[in-house]
Amino acid sequence: MKLERLLGITIELMTKKRVTAAELATRFEVSIRTIYRDLDLINEAGIPVVSFSGVVGGFELMEGYYLSKQHFSIDDLSVIFHLLKGMEEAVGNKITSIVHKLGSLQPALLNGGSPNPIIIDASASVLEKDAIKPLYEAIGLQRVVTFSYRDSAGNESERSVEPVRLYWDRGWWYVEGYCLLKQAQRCFKVSRMSQLQVTDGPFRPRLEMSASMGQENVQAIEVHLRFEATNQPRIFEQFQGQCTHRGTHIDVHTLFFSPAYALSVILSFGPIVEIISPEDLRQQLLNQLEAIRTRYEN
Repeated sequence: MKLERLLGITIELMTKKRVTAAELATRFEVSIRTIYRDLDLINEAGIPVVSFSGVVGGFELMEGYYLSKQHFSIDDLSVIFHLLKGMEEAVGNKITSIVHKLGSLQPALLNGGSPNPIIIDASASVLEKDAIKPLYEAIGLQRVVTFSYRDSAGNESERSVEPVRLYWDRGWWYVEGYCLLKQAQRCFKVSRMSQLQVTDGPFRPRLEMSASMGQENVQAIEVHLRFEATNQPRIFEQFQGQCTHRGTHIDVHTLFFSPAYALSVILSFGPIVEIISPEDLRQQLLNQLEAIRTRYEN
């Protein structure tokens, strides 16, 4: 993971006189371009990295500079420590190792001597727990994984994927990789995966994947909603920065990436919301309401 790699690169710079971007890329199994970005981040964090050109060029820490625990306050280390603790249950041993290293720098972290004002919970749900650790191991070993996948519309398919990274977003874990079925980069929600298997099939990482890769790269739907001016806190919370208060009503212009998800959100607001556009989404809502009415009448 990125934080682990940044710490690893910093340790490499501390223990070696000079190291090249190519050596770091090989060591951490990422592209040279990623290494350059990581070195920029390390510089921005206040650790001076000097570059040298030429045949014997490379990167090293500024002469006379050294890193010790005095460079980090207990509050600095506490934020990193509790972030990693929030991930420890999901990812396992590698995160536990980093947690113990931070604890050795500042024992107060391990015995509760530093209160934590920020709660960060990146733990895995019941549906995700059995998949996170094998996915993490498959990424490190560069092994193809196979699994059954159910998309947001309920469609199921069998996938073989070259996984390259895990990420956590808004309470859910995702895995990015190259899908051999679709012959394209894809992002999969871990909770929708089942029957996961790590195969013996190796793969070579492909070109750097886009950080903005979307699930199945679906087309966004532009939606105009009109709400009665009631239950305002929830409306403004759900659609932050997308609301216009018109006095008697609130107009919302937003994007959805799945009609099924759009309808689930709209239905959750009950009768206080109207779909102004697009017309086909209005019709889908009417069809769904008719199906609900028919079910209850029968």
